[in-house]
Amino acid sequence: MTHPSLGRRTLLQAAVAAPAGALLSAAPAHATSGGGNGRYDRDSPRFTIGVLPDTQYLFDEDRSDPAPLRQTFRFLTGDERESRNIAFMTHLGDVTEHGTEDEIGLAGDAFKAIDGKLSYSVLAGNHDVRSSTDDQRGDSAYLRVFGPARYAAMPTFRGASPDGYNSYHVLEAGGRQWLVLALDWRISDKGLQWAQGVIDANRTLPAILTTHDLAWADASGKAALSQYGQRLWDTLIRRNDQIFLTLNGHYWPPGRTVLKNDAGHDVHVHIANYQDRYYGGAGMVRLYAFDLVRNVIDVETLSPWLLERDPEDRTPLEAENLELTGPVDRFSIDIDFDERFAEFAPRPLPPARPAKAVMPRGTVAYWRFDAEGFAGAGADGAVVPAGSVVRDLTGGGNDLTMELLHASAPEALKWSAEHHEGQPAHASLRFDGGKNPDRGAVLRSSAAAPINSMRLESGYTIEAFIKLPDPFAGDHAWMGILSWEGRAGDAGKTSGWSPEEPTCSLNLSPERFLQYVVYPTDRDADPTSWSHSLPVGRWIHVAVVNDARRTVVYVDGSKIARNPTQPSKGISTLGRPFAIGGTQFALKYGQGYYGWIGDVRIVARALRPREFLTPYQ
Repeated sequence: MTHPSLGRRTLLQAAVAAPAGALLSAAPAHATSGGGNGRYDRDSPRFTIGVLPDTQYLFDEDRSDPAPLRQTFRFLTGDERESRNIAFMTHLGDVTEHGTEDEIGLAGDAFKAIDGKLSYSVLAGNHDVRSSTDDQRGDSAYLRVFGPARYAAMPTFRGASPDGYNSYHVLEAGGRQWLVLALDWRISDKGLQWAQGVIDANRTLPAILTTHDLAWADASGKAALSQYGQRLWDTLIRRNDQIFLTLNGHYWPPGRTVLKNDAGHDVHVHIANYQDRYYGGAGMVRLYAFDLVRNVIDVETLSPWLLERDPEDRTPLEAENLELTGPVDRFSIDIDFDERFAEFAPRPLPPARPAKAVMPRGTVAYWRFDAEGFAGAGADGAVVPAGSVVRDLTGGGNDLTMELLHASAPEALKWSAEHHEGQPAHASLRFDGGKNPDRGAVLRSSAAAPINSMRLESGYTIEAFIKLPDPFAGDHAWMGILSWEGRAGDAGKTSGWSPEEPTCSLNLSPERFLQYVVYPTDRDADPTSWSHSLPVGRWIHVAVVNDARRTVVYVDGSKIARNPTQPSKGISTLGRPFAIGGTQFALKYGQGYYGWIGDVRIVARALRPREFLTPYQ
C-alpha cells in the first residue's frame, strides 16, 4: 500500500513463465463455507466477514514479526468465531514488504494457522509482486505460496483465472450465497474478461469485490476513486449491479464513500489500511457484521494482539491502538438487502398454504381472507360490503360477519393482497378505523357461535398477523384488534380498569404498545401483557400462549418482557360475540382498528413457537 502523497515503490521481483491452465474448479456448488470445523451457523441472519488490510510491515526482511497476525488468526478461529458467526476472511494485498521468497514463505507459514479452520482469500498487492506488471506477470514467489493451490481444499473456493492471480469464492451465510471476487493489484484485460465471466456465471449472487488499489481518502475519510480504480469502476463495477461492496487497502488513511452504479443503486466503497499505525497496524482486522434482520452492516476495527494484553501492562501506544472508534473505523451502513438485491436475486417467498395444512390438533377457529376463507376476495383495494361473511375454516360454525360501525362509509374495510411473508393465506383486510370522524368496521361472530362461550381452561393460543400503516396517520387512540365482547363487570370481575372492559382483548395503545388483557375463570384478576412499541409499515406476527397457568405473548416469535407472573386459567367468556377489528369498548375509549389484519387462528392448547402459523425455531 502507499500513502497518496508517496510514489509507488519499484519492487525487485522478476517475472517468469506464466502458469498454464484454464479456470480452476473447486468445491461442489452445495459446499458450505467455514473450512473444516463448521463452527458457524450458515443459516443465521447474522454473520461476520473479517477483512485484513496490508500486513507488509510484519513481514519485512529481518524486521519481521508474525506474532500479531497469528493472534488475529486465533481470534478469527477461536471462541470469537462462534460468538460473532465469522463466515470468511479476506486479505486486501501487500501481505509482505518486498515479496521475497523468505518474506512470502514466512507469511505462508503464518497463514497455516488458519488453513482448514476458516475459508479466506488473498490477493497480490504492489509489494508482493513486481509493481510494474499486471496479472499476466507469470510466476512469482507470491503465486507459489498464495496461488490457487492454497485454496483448493476450501469449501468456498470456486476457481481462479488462468494466470492464478485472481480468484473467487462463494460463501454460504445468512441463508444465502455470496460471491467474493479477489482481484490482483493490476488486473489485465484478460483478467477483466475472466472476472466478468465469473459474474455472468453467478448472476443471482450479491458480490463483494476485493482488490488492493481502488480508492483513496482525504484526511476527513472521504474516499474517491484512484486512477486505476476509475478504470476498474468503469469496466467492471458500475456495469454489474451485483457488486454492492468494494474493499481495498494500499492507501491510508482509511475512508469510505457511496457511488451510484448504472442501475442507480448504491455501491459502498471502503478503504482499510493501518500500516502507518503502531507496530505496522498490529495485525488489525476489520469486522463486517452483516445483520439481515436489521438490514445493516456494523463495522468495527481492532487488534486482537493488543486486546489480549493485560490492561495493566499495556503501554500508552498499545492502549491507543487496540481498538479504533473513528467514523471510518467503526460505523454502520444501512442496506435493505432484499430491496438492493431484488433485480438480480429476488428472495423467493413461501407459497400460500391451504387451511388444512395449518389446523393442528385443538384448532377451534381459523379465519383467513383469501378465496378459501372469504368469498369477497378479489381486486386489491376492493371495498368489502357490509354483511360479507368470513368463514371459520375449521367448520366449527364460528363464521364472522362484517358490520360497519356507526355511520362509517363503505370504504372503512377493503380487501388487500398484502400479507406477512410467512402467512399461510396471501391476503388481508385493510381497516380504516379512526376517531375523527368516528369510523371503522368489525367482523363479529353470530349470537349462537360456539366460540362465544369457549372458556379454554386447558390452555390456548391466539394468533394474528397485523401491520400498521406508515406513516401511522390515524388518531393514535386506543384500538381493539380482537376481543370477546362479554363485559368484565358482568362476569363478576372487580379488579380491572373498568367493568365495561371485555373479558379478553388484544389492543394497541396510542404509543403502539401491544396490550393483551384477560379475565381468567379461576380468579378476580386481569393479568395484562405489554409489548414494546410496534414498528409501522411492517407485518408482525402476534401469538398469545396460555398453558392453563400463565400467559406469554410473543411478537415475531420472540417472548416480550412484560408478561405477568400472575396465574391465569382460561377466559371468562359470557356467550357474547367474538370480534376482529374493533370493539364497542375500544370505540368508546378510542377508535376502530387502523391497519391490516391477516390470518387469525385460535387453538385450544399452548403451542410452541415452532408450531405458530409462522415457524420460529
